[in-house]
Amino acid sequence: MRLPFPAALPRDAAADTGGAPLGDLPDWDLTDLYAAPDAPELTADLDWLEEECAGFAAEYEGKLADLDTAGMLACITRYEKIDVVAGRIMSFAGLRYYQHTTDPARAKFMSDMQDRITGFTTPLVFFSLEFNRIPDDRYASVFGGDPALQRYKPVFDRMRAMKPYQLSDELEKFLHDQSVVGASAWNKLFDETIAGMSFDVDGERMGIEATLNLLTEQDRAQREAGARALAEGFAEKLPLFARVHNTLAKEKEISDRWRKLPSPQMARHLSNHVEPEVVEALRNAVVAAYPRLSHRYYALKAKWLGLETLQVWDRNAPLPMETTKVFGWDEARKVVSEAYAGFDPRMAELAEPFFTEGWIDAGVKEGKAPGAFAHPTVVDVHPYVMLNYLGKPRDVMTLAHELGHGVHQRLAAGQGELLSSTPLTLAETASVFGEMLTFRKLLSEAKDDKAKKVLLAGKVEDMINTVVRQIAFYDFECKLHEARRGGELTPDDINALWMSVQAESLGPVFEFMDGYETFWAYIPHFVHSPFYVYAYAFGDGLVNALYAVYEEGEPGFQEKYFEMLKAGGSKHHKELLAPFGLDASDPAFWDKGLSMIEGLIDELEAMEG
Repeated sequence: MRLPFPAALPRDAAADTGGAPLGDLPDWDLTDLYAAPDAPELTADLDWLEEECAGFAAEYEGKLADLDTAGMLACITRYEKIDVVAGRIMSFAGLRYYQHTTDPARAKFMSDMQDRITGFTTPLVFFSLEFNRIPDDRYASVFGGDPALQRYKPVFDRMRAMKPYQLSDELEKFLHDQSVVGASAWNKLFDETIAGMSFDVDGERMGIEATLNLLTEQDRAQREAGARALAEGFAEKLPLFARVHNTLAKEKEISDRWRKLPSPQMARHLSNHVEPEVVEALRNAVVAAYPRLSHRYYALKAKWLGLETLQVWDRNAPLPMETTKVFGWDEARKVVSEAYAGFDPRMAELAEPFFTEGWIDAGVKEGKAPGAFAHPTVVDVHPYVMLNYLGKPRDVMTLAHELGHGVHQRLAAGQGELLSSTPLTLAETASVFGEMLTFRKLLSEAKDDKAKKVLLAGKVEDMINTVVRQIAFYDFECKLHEARRGGELTPDDINALWMSVQAESLGPVFEFMDGYETFWAYIPHFVHSPFYVYAYAFGDGLVNALYAVYEEGEPGFQEKYFEMLKAGGSKHHKELLAPFGLDASDPAFWDKGLSMIEGLIDELEAMEG
């Protein structure tokens, strides 16, 4: 069951439009899930789910190891249907909640659905535990024959990777039942706190999205006012945010210790189906490249801005020659759709219903969750995309990014519910590739060197935010979880860990204002998905390498690309990349991806001459 959460970085981008019209921004039409919270179809699904979960457990508990191939296929097919119905209900509840997180009725409905489904599915906890106790030879025999069953093997191979870290049946059931008052409750507290915050900017109260957007204003005084307002707001809530992080990190430490997981990161690596040494190679390659990438770029940017040193509010500042370009919604749609179609018409066709069928919620609204995400819901419905669209060029790139997720999710749906979910390391592939296509289209249409420079700089900044910033975030999380093992962390302790990665990653040209040490507080990934963030750097590096193969004119690239997206979670990253002659376990692979960013900085430096 896949719950919605902000699955793409809430970019500190997209400035206030200054009143410029954006056109009609679309809202979600959730009726493809259910017509309303009291819809008879929802009531029927809840009743069916309660009965089916109990019936499934009664039929199969204690008997999985004795099933033959036909019996196992029937069991898995039935389990998958349960997953679809539960996922549909929670997708509806979650998406309604993210539209207006401060609405008590929506929050109550989501909590109630979570409570009921957790209760209904408790009898199913036996499934993975008992499955993992099937002897290896019996497992190989049952899954070795019928292709209809064999196709599910990657799902259960990943499940069995957790076998060494499995607890007793009784403990696993306890943890399942307790989950609604554990991490998910703290996640909800965080979401509601962030969505309910307002910041005083020169006497005007603004929500978090609008305040973050000030950090990309042309006027430096406005950027500073936004940064200082954020710092002041975070400081007020810092004890609460520190409590959320302390509790979640401690809860994770307890769970990891009981499961005998060797590191806080290991659960994420296992769920991503990626080897720890591959992530370590990525992390080390990026950290070694800091001087060649972020340090070098920001030194250039300081020169462009006429500054000796940069402040945090200058990091995403527009260039002095940049005009305040606002993309209306229709224009943004046209740019992204044409970029997709230029790669392959099927990409644009797959993206089109998002615009026409109510699959995007784009406007900035009171109480709406910040950031952006694409949620796949379930395979017999379709994904939904959430944006907070304000018309800046980076908003267009965010649209391209989230539509990439949506296209990927639509293609992978053909694998069925259990196999459609892509590991996070590959989940960013289509989204970042969609951004790259859109960037290349805009660059090819740039009317002069000044416009080209602005686009190149914007792309480099996005890549630094995606690669350098996310690896710095990953290092912060590693330090946070390690430090929490030694005891409760004060807000000052967490602030110090945050600052320990900032200067290293951003470079010596930066000064850091008082208050910036609290900016860890609003990053949702630390709360919702520990160690998720390296997936962004993984995805960017992978796409840079893929795009290089595309530019080299690889025969049949589009077909290979579509096959990769259609695979969902059915194949390991090594198998998916092999047709392109790429291997993420080779340390040189990451240098190839990072060299693309370096090449764009080379272009910018050459334009200085």
